[in-house]
Amino acid sequence: MPVPYAPKVSLTDAEQCRLESLVRAYSTPQALSFRCQLILKAAAPERPSNLQIAKELNCDRHTVGRWRSRYLDQGLSGL
Repeated sequence: MPVPYAPKVSLTDAEQCRLESLVRAYSTPQALSFRCQLILKAAAPERPSNLQIAKELNCDRHTVGRWRSRYLDQGLSGL
């Protein structure tokens, strides 16, 4: 049964800075950069759905849900 709302992602200032720096760094692998962008969008104040994030990043909503869940469970090491 689908969950009507995606779990809320809230970031501390330190976590947000770390994710943003990973996205900006040229040495960050593309896959990790993509996942960091996804988490940053999921933590936005307007709480976008997985579908909205997926449309913005041109990926599947299940991908967004998977990485959102992994980040909530394991933090940055889950990405």
